Amino acid sequence: MKAYEIKDINLAPSGRQKIEWVRKNMPLLNGLEEEFRKTRPFEGVKISLSIHLEAKTAYLCEVLAAGGAEMSITGSNVLSTQDDVAAALAVAGLKTYAIHGATDEEYEKHIEMSLEHGPNIIIDDGGDLVNLLHTKRPDLMKDCWGGCEETTTGIIRLRAMEAEGALKFPMVAVNDAKCKHFFDNRYGTGQSVWDSLMRNTNLIIAGKTVVVAGYGWCSKGIAMRARALGAKVIVTEIDPVAAVEAVMDGYEVMKMEEAAPRGDFFVSATGCNKVISYDHMLLMKDGAILANAGHFNVEIDMKTLEEKAAEKKEARKNIMGYRLDNGRWINVIAEGRLVNIAAADGHPAEIMDMSFAVQALSALYILNNRGSLENRLYDVSDEIDTLIGFRKLRAWGIEIDELTDEQKSYLGSWNL
Repeated sequence: MKAYEIKDINLAPSGRQKIEWVRKNMPLLNGLEEEFRKTRPFEGVKISLSIHLEAKTAYLCEVLAAGGAEMSITGSNVLSTQDDVAAALAVAGLKTYAIHGATDEEYEKHIEMSLEHGPNIIIDDGGDLVNLLHTKRPDLMKDCWGGCEETTTGIIRLRAMEAEGALKFPMVAVNDAKCKHFFDNRYGTGQSVWDSLMRNTNLIIAGKTVVVAGYGWCSKGIAMRARALGAKVIVTEIDPVAAVEAVMDGYEVMKMEEAAPRGDFFVSATGCNKVISYDHMLLMKDGAILANAGHFNVEIDMKTLEEKAAEKKEARKNIMGYRLDNGRWINVIAEGRLVNIAAADGHPAEIMDMSFAVQALSALYILNNRGSLENRLYDVSDEIDTLIGFRKLRAWGIEIDELTDEQKSYLGSWNL
């Protein structure tokens, strides 16, 4: 098989510079890299990985390789792949198959190429590796012990597979770990979405009305940061409990059709399709800005918009303007793809340090428990979450209290 398929191997120096920058800001992965170099737990283990291919992901790949893993890498979104980072990985000797802006056919080919070595462990972001193994290439899963899933969207797909009895190997729900969704989904998404929106639009957020679709952990972060920037925030939801929480957090809550005429910015992060429909778009202000913070580019109904728009033109780099039949223009950032990574640099390094530490330790869990796990979705153990929490605090120089023996006894008793 080919050692790599990338845009240009000569871009490697720029990619290496990016990787070295994040390396200096990811102390948890630094510690794991040092441990893995000594213990080589993944010696001879084949790992296929599909995550947004930028510098932080590249460093995770190198940490796993330091532990002996034979890595085969692709991206999980054609617009989030950074060609210089892919080149740096290829120069480092890691199998890499990803090109920024690849066609759908090229993207699927790269997914398949990353699986050609017959992985023992997969690390997925959105479920594309799992999907291909279960549909077009089941022959490549015969040596697969299991894998890890990074995102809410991927977990939704895995739960559906588990419910149907279709899942053929165990998977760990990395997204649901405390040290992942409490921080990555909330603080990481909150910061990186608004970084992308501000750098791509060069518009003020203060005083604007922001409509956030959904109120899960990602949407909570998006809403929180929008309010901190001075925006008025409206939340739309389908879950009554989440809607109650949004009200008590101080946001207006209403249906999307009510919010559509009021919003200046619209951000969707639900994991569902057609959350912002063409009918909603027809109700929006002239110049409204739409962005998606969910994994797949289906939350904004781009297909219908492309078909029905009277005119289309690039308004600015990464922003496409569409004139609707009513004469109003709306603007979509990054083709409706994941806005914080397709049109920016994604989550901060310190946040992904925690998420990727969960990934690395969950891969180790699959390795250490191979052959004894059922073909279902597993939660990340409390032991892993606690270990990462303590290591993160240690990196910040923070110490916390411990329970005394008396307190432990008290908490473990009922007849007081």
